[in-house]
Amino acid sequence: MLYLVIALIALGIIAAVIGLLSHNKDGSPDVINNNTSSCASCDGFDPRCEQECMMEAATKPIEYFDDEELDEFKDRPSDKYSDDEVEMFREVLYTMKTEEVKEWCRSLTLRNISLPDQLKDEVFMMIG
Repeated sequence: MLYLVIALIALGIIAAVIGLLSHNKDGSPDVINNNTSSCASCDGFDPRCEQECMMEAATKPIEYFDDEELDEFKDRPSDKYSDDEVEMFREVLYTMKTEEVKEWCRSLTLRNISLPDQLKDEVFMMIG
């Protein structure tokens, strides 16, 4: 019984020493993995980041990019657009800043609007 009490006391002392050593001089704990990434830092190579950002975006109100007229294309397949309809998308695309294109694509996805196949290469080049 005495050995058990001594072992518990020794274990407590070791835990206290480790706890004291694991803090910086200013008293803050060491941070091994500070996961402070934001959706602005998603680069397309981490699918988990993209998925988390899409889930986060789904909880917020949908952001429009002065493109409310595109809502008429909801649920239309991406290969079923006429040339005039593709031009409507292209007009919106080329009036926005390059850094807004990714958010615009998310907005279209959340609104169930498929990007026309004819524009996908241009969009990928702007995002990439």
